[in-house]
Amino acid sequence: MPSIDAFVAANQDRFIAELEEFLRIPSVSTYPEQRSEMVRAARFVASQLESAGLENVELVPTARHPLVYGEWLHAAGKPTVLCYGHYDVQPVEPLDLWEHPPFDPVVRDGNIYARGASDDKGQMMTHIKAVEALKAANGGLPVNVKFLIEGEEEIGGTPFQKYIVGYREKLKADVALVSDTNLWDETTPALCLGLRGLIYMQVQAQGPNRDLHSGLFGGVAPNALFGLIQLLAKAKDENGLLRIPGAYDDIVPPSALEQNSWASIGAAAREVLKAGLGIDISDGETDTSLLNRMWAQPSMDVHGVIGRRFRSSKKPGRDKPLLAEFLGIRSGYTGPGMKTVILSRARAKISFRLAQGQDPAKMIRGFRQFVEENTPKGIHTTVQVLTSSPAVTVDPDYPAVRVAAQVLETIFGKPTAYVRSGGSIPIVAGFAQYLGIPSVLMGFGLPDDSLHSPNEKFSLRSFQLGIRAVAEFLQRYGAS
Repeated sequence: MPSIDAFVAANQDRFIAELEEFLRIPSVSTYPEQRSEMVRAARFVASQLESAGLENVELVPTARHPLVYGEWLHAAGKPTVLCYGHYDVQPVEPLDLWEHPPFDPVVRDGNIYARGASDDKGQMMTHIKAVEALKAANGGLPVNVKFLIEGEEEIGGTPFQKYIVGYREKLKADVALVSDTNLWDETTPALCLGLRGLIYMQVQAQGPNRDLHSGLFGGVAPNALFGLIQLLAKAKDENGLLRIPGAYDDIVPPSALEQNSWASIGAAAREVLKAGLGIDISDGETDTSLLNRMWAQPSMDVHGVIGRRFRSSKKPGRDKPLLAEFLGIRSGYTGPGMKTVILSRARAKISFRLAQGQDPAKMIRGFRQFVEENTPKGIHTTVQVLTSSPAVTVDPDYPAVRVAAQVLETIFGKPTAYVRSGGSIPIVAGFAQYLGIPSVLMGFGLPDDSLHSPNEKFSLRSFQLGIRAVAEFLQRYGAS
């Protein structure tokens, strides 16, 4: 595609400048005080769609953050591709670990650093710029396209799923294109064939009816925070295996194609991860491969433990959590000096990642049983489910998936590896369930992009190659 390559090369500086403008918007969906910034981010996406030549662009209101829709439907007789992405980003804490302010993008060593650079603003922009390049080079598009960009992926995406249920006809398509996953490494293309499911829960432990002096009541009164820690510590054994009833039931093993692909890249996986993460990978089952543990087995993690509530000085009389507690990063008293109290209440944010074939409802029942059977004496616990979605896999023989694999091999000059992601994109299961379409999971991130962590980045080489790959995919899929 020489004309498209030329257009991308000629406009690369502008594309980067527009991505930087996007990244400056602090669109953290979980912060209630950022609603106006979420709207600003949605409007930016809408303006980008319009500039790329999309029609009928609109902001779709939801109870929380708007969806962005746009379309181009003039390729008669050609398939329709539904391009998906999200403009919301994860919280930025801990701020002191960022080398630069998280919403002040910096280009360094061939990467752009900012919150949302890879997840998912940079990757989502590859779709928009690919459409712009195709229209500039050819005057039209080789397929019909619909864009649907959400602002709540990082908090479960529930309104988005409700929207597609109510607008099946409007969103009718042959395939969804999702760029929110990784390449295997900078030079090895990868096509994702599966995502683990997700259950996100909050566990609350209640001890005495108020905080107590640890000198007066230590050794007698149960400490809610310590009781919660004891409970969670029992959830895994010394090898990292889950002790939740039914935790390994109903798992569907990877296909032969996937197992062969994983074998070809698995030999170096441990060293690649050790070098990239700075840790010795040891947690988890010892009788299965590292990649199988990452992609095709369940896991559990604790994301925050909250020791007590704090009153906000801005609104006297209201028991409102401060930001630190809202993010789940406080456990009891962590301020300067000392405060010797037995905590009356503690909460933990936890999640399970589910393997293919596992039922979220069954895992939730198993965890509730585990909590009931293992709560320490003197502690009362409750479990609240915040969101859940099943694992999902994609058939590699689906025509659009085959086309995507061929495109990546052409762009990168190497055979495409078939991988999975240990993460979750809830709407992919929604596309299959409610629209009856598969998703092509063609991502351009890298394993060291620090998703959800300080100093998130996106390779500018991946940005450029991603634009070319999406454009080539739309061309070939339209001709197939």
